[in-house]
Formats: sequence, C-alpha cells, structure tokens
Amino acid sequence: MIQDVLRDIGGIGIYGIISICLFFLVFIGALLRACLLKKSDVHFMSSLPLREDNEGADLSSTDSVESARSRDR
Repeated sequence: MIQDVLRDIGGIGIYGIISICLFFLVFIGALLRACLLKKSDVHFMSSLPLREDNEGADLSSTDSVESARSRDR
C-alpha cells in the first residue's frame, strides 16, 4: 500500500537526495567547527563540568564565557 502511494507521487526521489545533502552539509559544518576551535577554548569547555565555583554565571552568551575565562586566569 505505502509503496504504491510513493510510486504514484511524481518527483519523490528528489526528497531523498535533498535529505542526504542536508545531512552531509550539517555533518561537514560540525566537523569544520570542531577542527577550527582554538585549543584554549577546547580546554576551557572541557573543564566546565568539573567547576564548582559557578557563582551564578550565565554561560549562554559569548560575553559570559569571556568573563568566566578571564576569571579563571
């Protein structure tokens, strides 16, 4: 039944191609972002789960990350 419905829809194959292309674009973007991170940023983010002195810092914005990073130095 479902195979007949999908067979009758013209141009359905383009959706598969679009979804694969979108997946690879997102994957390559994530890979590039991970490769282009500074080593100091990676070290800072890796130590975040171990920190006990949150001091109510909101780390959702870049300004807060920069202020937390300068506080650690």
